[in-house]
Amino acid sequence: MDIKRIIVATCLSAAILIGFDYFVPQHAKDDVETPSSSQTQPAKPAPSGKISALPAPVPGGPPANATDMPRKDAGKIAIEGPDATGAISLRGARFDSLVLTHYRETLDKDSPLVRLLEPQGGPQPSFVEIGWQAPAGSTIRLPDADTDWTSSDTVLSPDHPVTMQWNNGQGLVFRIAIRLDRRYLFAVTQTVQNDSGQPVALTPFQRVERDYKPVETGGMIVHEGPLSVMNDRLDEETYKTMRKGATKPDNAAWSAQGVGGWAGLTDRYWLTAVIPDQKAAVTAQYRYIPGRTDGAYIVDTRSSQPIQIATGSAVQTASMVFVGAKEVNLLDQYTNDLHIPYFYKAVDFGWFAFLTRPMFHILHWLYSHVGNFGIALLILTLIIKLILYPLATKSFASMARMRTLAPRIQAIREHNKGDQMAQNQQIMALYKEEGVNPAGGCLPLLVQAPVAFCLYKVLNITIEMRQAPFYGWIRDLSAPDPTTIFNLFGLLPFNPSFLPEMLHVGVWPILFGITIWLMQRQSMVSMDPAQQKIMQFMPVIYTIFLGRLSAGIVIYYTWNNVLSYGQQKLIQMQIDRGQKGGSAGKNDGGKGGKAVGKS
Repeated sequence: MDIKRIIVATCLSAAILIGFDYFVPQHAKDDVETPSSSQTQPAKPAPSGKISALPAPVPGGPPANATDMPRKDAGKIAIEGPDATGAISLRGARFDSLVLTHYRETLDKDSPLVRLLEPQGGPQPSFVEIGWQAPAGSTIRLPDADTDWTSSDTVLSPDHPVTMQWNNGQGLVFRIAIRLDRRYLFAVTQTVQNDSGQPVALTPFQRVERDYKPVETGGMIVHEGPLSVMNDRLDEETYKTMRKGATKPDNAAWSAQGVGGWAGLTDRYWLTAVIPDQKAAVTAQYRYIPGRTDGAYIVDTRSSQPIQIATGSAVQTASMVFVGAKEVNLLDQYTNDLHIPYFYKAVDFGWFAFLTRPMFHILHWLYSHVGNFGIALLILTLIIKLILYPLATKSFASMARMRTLAPRIQAIREHNKGDQMAQNQQIMALYKEEGVNPAGGCLPLLVQAPVAFCLYKVLNITIEMRQAPFYGWIRDLSAPDPTTIFNLFGLLPFNPSFLPEMLHVGVWPILFGITIWLMQRQSMVSMDPAQQKIMQFMPVIYTIFLGRLSAGIVIYYTWNNVLSYGQQKLIQMQIDRGQKGGSAGKNDGGKGGKAVGKS
């Protein structure tokens, strides 16, 4: 029965490991999606100090046009920031071009910069729109995607806000004033001046749109797609859910109402989000509109109620747009300083955020002192090992006692061959007599499993780990070991890329497998020979199936196993010394007793 159980357990383990590729992020060589999963320069540190709220620009701009005459070339306003460059199109007042100046698509120094926004007509159209809507049946002319705005400004920078203007020819003048901070946040103020001679009711909105089907690279470990925080509650959906929502009359896959909040489209490392006035009642929606090539994925926020604009008066609405990298410390600062609710949750720390977030901050703090994320990871592993040392010591001591009982257990099995029930009863009686818990060795694994999972999350979701180098050939801790045994780890002029990715076993996965084998030598002494033969294949299975994890997590597992092996050796030496000392004491006592008797 034990052999059958171990065979079933091994098969289940292999099935889980085989399915692991489905659940973990895939490291594609060339991502189709704008946010690439492997890109080059390390994150630029956020500026020190608090981020103050961005003041609303004063509306201005050129005189209003009496009529709106479309132009062949509407022109653009260039975006020139320290961390982002791009353009705002005057046709439609769209944010439709933006690249990040400190992130590249691959490790190649000549690789293109990461592009997050792209105008229609490009391979991956993605843009942000802001504007107004009128009640159904209204005849008011409103600016739309074909409206040509005017502006006397040509460059938007942190030191130079811009203003655009459009006159609808019916007495309404629309203005949009935009200010850029030194990172990725745009403060937007929309103004409507009503000189039409009658009151009007308009609804302001902000919208993120993608007119292509994104390729999700995060697997089940990282959320990619629409997300929002409304009523202090995070909601995450998928692109598939958005497409299903197209069957509804309003195309809405999800909708919520609340005060303030934010919504957007997230990728593994990047975020495009709209942030309405945090004091206004708003409605957020995820929508998918079929048509075009791949359809349109839209996330928007709008006022829940129209704003009444009396004749001869003007109204202003404030909002913000974020287009940039999901740097943890930066999102924390925006959350705290600009009072954007739970903005830091754009980074998918998951259900174990109470453990994953602190682990990231400790790792980042260590990195700031040692200058290498890999070394910081090794130090963090050692710290975790020291914290868990008492529990591990108790567990390893239990395992050591199990090893001392191995000969007696083997004798029981030999004496009761063919009677599995008698074997189990006598072995359990032996455990009880000696005070040994056979499951005691599993306690460190139960504790370390969530720790390892949280480290895996940190390495795969935080942009600070993206393309963070270690030493030698490991230039990206968030990607798998790039070496492979098929070309002797790069020594042979042979490219084995045509082989299944699962078989590309590198140097660190092999070192990891060796440590698994060493650990098994210490734990298999109490198993019968048939179980030992089956378990001998586990290092190979783990090496193949877990070797394609990010190099950082494989290095963590390897280093953790080395520390565990050394710890077990140390504890075993202490136990052996104690046993020798005890037996010596017994022998001396026996000899002394005989001598006294003779005298």
